[in-house]
Amino acid sequence: QVQVVESGGGLVQPGGSLRLSCTTSGSVFSIYLMGWYRQAPGKQRELVAAITSAGGTNYADAVEGRFTISRDNAKNTVTLQMNSLKPDDTAVYYCNARWLTQNYWGQGTQVTVSS
Repeated sequence: QVQVVESGGGLVQPGGSLRLSCTTSGSVFSIYLMGWYRQAPGKQRELVAAITSAGGTNYADAVEGRFTISRDNAKNTVTLQMNSLKPDDTAVYYCNARWLTQNYWGQGTQVTVSS
């Protein structure tokens, strides 16, 4: 069983920045498609950003140009840099690791954007 652990959430004012990190256990991190999802109260979980094993990235329209996803395969880590945060970005953010039929989720980290 692969363990997925997020960190870096918190409270930030509108316009501010946060950096989320996610690490996985095991030695096959480099093959995983890694993604960040979020779920706001009363809403469905949605994809925020994803990065392939080769480094290709994909972003939700709502965060394009503000968020950046990156990965360090040597450290089994994927990072989400979030800039110009808006109240609508408030949600629990989840890290996901996926390969073929394997699909692992972290426990989530709360991000609150409020003045």
